[in-house]
Order: sequence, then structure tokens, then C-alpha cells
Amino acid sequence: MSQIWQQWQMLAAALPGKALGLAVWLLVVALMFGLLERRFAIRKQRFLRRDMAQDVGYYFLGGLLPPFLTMVATVALAWFASGLIPAGFYAWVASLPFTMRVVAMVVLGDLAFYWAHRWSHENAWLWRLHAVHHSPTELDWLVNTRAHPLDLVFARAVSAVPIIVLGIRQANDGLDAAVAVYLAFTTLWAFFIHTNLKWRLGWLEQIVVTPAFHHWHHANMPGTLNKNYAALFPWIDRLFGTYHLPAQQFPASYGADRELPDTLVAQLASPFRKELSRAATQRPSTRRISRP
Repeated sequence: MSQIWQQWQMLAAALPGKALGLAVWLLVVALMFGLLERRFAIRKQRFLRRDMAQDVGYYFLGGLLPPFLTMVATVALAWFASGLIPAGFYAWVASLPFTMRVVAMVVLGDLAFYWAHRWSHENAWLWRLHAVHHSPTELDWLVNTRAHPLDLVFARAVSAVPIIVLGIRQANDGLDAAVAVYLAFTTLWAFFIHTNLKWRLGWLEQIVVTPAFHHWHHANMPGTLNKNYAALFPWIDRLFGTYHLPAQQFPASYGADRELPDTLVAQLASPFRKELSRAATQRPSTRRISRP
């Protein structure tokens, strides 16, 4: 418990610098993808669109608040699960080649994210949180940031548990640097796959998640619900029967099955409101289709 408290104090002390870093990162990403979307857009959309201020608010909330809660959730889950792992297993993992441990970390992390993401769609209560991310009826790079903080905590904690439990980060031989590069890449890639870009990447789409792949995850059309959960590797969706990627077109409509309140504060509270509509408590497999 004291270790968690110390980590919290360190995170709190780093908040001002973290906020500045988030602001710089947001400016860089906005210039990069904003300009590309002006030139290669699927559909013409205003840069300063409706709800952009809310999405910026979600961006800073998601960057500053979840680390505190994710740490506690990850430690608790890992402590519970690690009791099932033999003590000698960690020594064996540490003896594996560095490259093999990096590959295992990336693959296991995406497998875990796949199931966290899928549960967020299939579990009625988790869907209340995750529906915030699916509420936009238009997609662009900034929609990536539109997520309830507790939804982020759940996905990140579940994704981190297999990496910690299997001891992939036990040895101090440069793996932390690999983790930092991996996190930076996946963060940038998450912005990219939400972009309003009409690019199709050919054979690369069979290897890595692309904008076309993820746009179909956000589609609100008959026959397209509950598809494409992976963050990096589309073969995971093939493995579990949730892959959907037409050869040419992009979705005609996007959105969720419920309307959110107008204000950011009300949206954050909406998953906990008792007066949720019946549609909001339905699982996505039975939710109605709405048009923008």
C-alpha cells in the first residue's frame, strides 16, 4: 500500500510537466493529421467542428487522470493472477532472448486489449462507458481522444496484466526503452486509425490495423456491429471471427445506440444515471441502428 501511495505522489508531482507535454503532443498531432485530412479526406469536414472542445477536454482528462487509477487496478489484478504462476516461471522468461520478450509483450498486449475492447461492447455496463467513444457520427483524428476515463482505465489495466504476470518486464536490459517506444508508436497509431483519410494500404492492411479497418469498427450499419476490436493486429479478429474489411468502401454512417448529454460533465456522469434509456442498456448485438 505504501508503494502505491509513493507512486501516486510521484505521479501528482509530475502532473504540470505531463500537462505541458500533452499540449505539445496535441499540437503536433493536430498539425500532422489535420493537414492530411484537408488534402485526403474521405468526406469533407470542418476542422473546427462541433464537439471539438469537448474532445480536447477528453484528451487532457484521458492523459492525466487514468494513470492514477490504472496503476492501482493493474497492481491489484496482477497480484491476484500472479499467485497462479510458479515462481520458476519468471526466471525462465527472463532467460529468453530480448527480441522474443519484446514480441511477446506486443502480441500479448494486443490480445489482452482485444478482449478488453470486446467485453466493453458485449457487457451492458461496460458499454455505458465505452459508448462515449462511439458517440460521434463523424470520424477524424481527434475522436481517438473521446473516451470515458474509466473506460481507458479498464482497457489499459487488462492490457497490462498479461505482460506483468508473465514477467516479460522482469529483466532490466533495455526492455523499458522498448516499452517507451512501443507506447509512443501505439499512441500515434491510435490517432492515425481514427483519421478521416481515404488511404487504403493494400497488403499492409492484412498485417496491421489501418484507418479503413478501424472505421468499420465505428460503423453503425446492419451487419457491421461488433467487428474489428484489435488495436494493432487484424489477424486477432480473424482468429476470433470478428474481422470485417470490405475491399473498397468506407462506412456510410457512424455512431452509437444512445444519445449523450450535451455537456462534458453530464457525459462523464451518464453511465451512472438510473434513468438510462432501454437502448443504452442493450448489448450492441441487439442495439438499434441510428443514422446521423
